[in-house]
Amino acid sequence: MTRRLAEVAKKVGVSEATVSRVLNGKPGVSDGTRAAVLTALDVLGYERPTQLRGERARLVGMVMPELQNPIFPAFAEVVGGALAQQGFTPVLCTQTAGGVSEADYVELLLQQHVSGVVFFGGLYAQAESPHDHYARLAERNLPTVLMNAAIDHLDFPRVSCDDAVAVEQAMNHLISLGHQRIALVLGPPDHVPSRRKLAAARRVDPSVTVEHALFTLEGGQAAASRLLARGITAFICASDLLALGTIRAARRRRLSVPEDVSVIGYDDSSLMNCTEPPLTTVRQPIEAMGRAAVDLLAGEISGASVDHDELFFEPELVVRGSTGPAPHASRLPHPESRANV
Repeated sequence: MTRRLAEVAKKVGVSEATVSRVLNGKPGVSDGTRAAVLTALDVLGYERPTQLRGERARLVGMVMPELQNPIFPAFAEVVGGALAQQGFTPVLCTQTAGGVSEADYVELLLQQHVSGVVFFGGLYAQAESPHDHYARLAERNLPTVLMNAAIDHLDFPRVSCDDAVAVEQAMNHLISLGHQRIALVLGPPDHVPSRRKLAAARRVDPSVTVEHALFTLEGGQAAASRLLARGITAFICASDLLALGTIRAARRRRLSVPEDVSVIGYDDSSLMNCTEPPLTTVRQPIEAMGRAAVDLLAGEISGASVDHDELFFEPELVVRGSTGPAPHASRLPHPESRANV
């Protein structure tokens, strides 16, 4: 107990006597100090006294699948900063292969009496994945916001970039450059944002080709290799990492970007203007989306009436050096060409 008092007091910057008064429910402590002590208990991993366990901490979980894709740290920075401005302490929960699952994180966050949760790119976007842990959140009435598209039956506020508009922008850009052999490199077939992108592309061109892949550089390379073997000259990718994998696949076949192959990414994550060539990509409005998610969450936490309809944000096509005019027929890669590498 003495060690706990000392650690919490140091964390908050108050005396051990003040911490003791809070833990024992005694008067003489301001509401702000009391809330800070309770939050410090949660952050340090100590259980609250029984009489205080019914009160939620000012903690908010930020659950995301990984940090290797630079779009997730970018969202975490915006959302975490906006949460702090509203008096919440963000708790970052990232999954690793063979490590803590999304469902496990939900249980841990519930045990910590968090005020709410923001999910980024979670299992809610995959139709064939387990979703029981979202039902747990709904049963507990825990304020929850989902970033980007989700399966239909989850009744949470959602903040999304408009996938249909994004693909229409990309398709029209490539068509204006004379490309006719256009393909999409998307996430898994049950991935809701990828389904939306494919539906939008086929409204523009019903013959558009598609390959599905994991959201990794290697996944993009493998999918693009199969498409290049079919003579594709222009690619729209569901993430910047997939686009970089596509460029690698083209170079392995000794094709030039954008002279032989044009590539468009999605996200405009960090350093995409520093690649060679700089990547043409669809920019998600990360700042606006992140702040909107926090506003929705804070509204739910305060008990306000919050609209659970999906909130769409407009993307922006950022044209750089990875797209160019369709190659002349004499420069088209032969469907069965292979590079000797």
